[in-house]
Amino acid sequence: MFEHTKEFRIRRFLNWFPLGLAYAFLYMGRYNLTVSKIALGNIMTKEDFGIIFGIGTITYAVSFLINGPLTDKIGGRKGMLIAVLGASVMNLLMGQYISTVNAATVQVHHIRTVFSILYAANMYFQSYGALSIVKVNAHWFHVNERGGFSGIFGTMISSGIFFAFTVNGWILSFATSGGASMVSEAKVVFFVPAAILFFMFVVEFFILRDRPALAGLEDFDTGDASSGEEGIDIPILKIMKRIITNPIILTIAFVEFCTGVLRNGIMHWFPIYVKEVMHLPSHHWLRNGSWADWPVVAAVFAAGIILFLLAIKADGKRRATLLISGALVVLAPFLMAGWGGILMVAGVIGGNVAGWVSDIFFDSRRAPAAGGLYGLLAVVLLFMFFTMSHVWALGVVVFIVSTCVIGTHGLMSGTATMDFGGTKGAATAVGMIDGFVYLGTGVQSFALGWITTHNWHWWPLFLLPFALIGFYLLTRIWNKKPMPKGAH
Repeated sequence: MFEHTKEFRIRRFLNWFPLGLAYAFLYMGRYNLTVSKIALGNIMTKEDFGIIFGIGTITYAVSFLINGPLTDKIGGRKGMLIAVLGASVMNLLMGQYISTVNAATVQVHHIRTVFSILYAANMYFQSYGALSIVKVNAHWFHVNERGGFSGIFGTMISSGIFFAFTVNGWILSFATSGGASMVSEAKVVFFVPAAILFFMFVVEFFILRDRPALAGLEDFDTGDASSGEEGIDIPILKIMKRIITNPIILTIAFVEFCTGVLRNGIMHWFPIYVKEVMHLPSHHWLRNGSWADWPVVAAVFAAGIILFLLAIKADGKRRATLLISGALVVLAPFLMAGWGGILMVAGVIGGNVAGWVSDIFFDSRRAPAAGGLYGLLAVVLLFMFFTMSHVWALGVVVFIVSTCVIGTHGLMSGTATMDFGGTKGAATAVGMIDGFVYLGTGVQSFALGWITTHNWHWWPLFLLPFALIGFYLLTRIWNKKPMPKGAH
């Protein structure tokens, strides 16, 4: 394992932790569209939602292809600043438009057009986020540390999903607690993320640095595909050619296309399904959940913190046991915190287990760990078809599906992109790969918008082939690892 000084680790934490928070809050300002659709009801139909979200995700995918090479050129710091500021402004505009929907009935008929434009612009700025987080962290993490970083990346994604679905849902519930209608208060799920994103812009402006050398430390050889090219200025067209002609990266991109279909095919349509078909109340654990019994929640969090403190003074297997136990205890209350909380727990477990398994058991090869998750995913989707009318069974199934798909996404988009793109081409690689994720997202959005309008039972059957295709593609790159440029 690559060793760093204590000073380096502290400064790296100050770099990646706010960066990860900024990325999480970008999710809060991205998937709030789903929360607003639930609040608006028939004012934004399922077909409207599918088209708006589909246009946004296609914009996101195409933007990746443009902004990936651009972020490699300007650096991840500037890219993240563009992301949080631009998304803040777009969320402000969407909230302002929503506040007028109730004022004039004629505006309702234009919601598809107006939101398609504003949400597409939001997704353009959002595209800089993933590019920037991978670009920056490629300089701060050695290749042998990146499985662990996959866990970090997956955790940040998962916390963002929690903010997007559950926290936005709680904000909406609080805004309507005085008797106001959900339609009139739907604007708050855009205004609050807008304010938070602007705050993160200020924080990142002063803290975030692209490389260790720019933070007063020394750069180091990260051991990835750019190893041996330190200090060499490689033309952007050469980087692009290297990325788009790399058969491993192309395979990962097609895997992530399947991930885009599967992840968002569950994430966004499940909360609509449980409200529309199962008619679950908003406080149900599969919708917004509730922490109304806060003394119990606080006690559980306190127990988890105690386990973490005990782990600090322990070592070896005992330390690992205490850390894992503490993490599981802290995560437990989130299972009662609605759909966002369930996704957060699934993502934290999936991301950390996938990264840990790839580093410890497969010598930092990512495909075997991702392949195991995809294989399990395919099996569970078969069960999903038979559990559509059973609340608890369906809840367990979608939890396992989410664990597998978020874990795979963190490992492929967050880690494999750094490995095979290298520090020189990390943003271009993630741009291409995440572009495919959101092409897949766009496909499921248009398809499921139509399918679920006619018959919900086709929902899991639509998803299953993509799980099988993804597993097959991962077997094609099972033993692949990045080769440094100095290797022969």
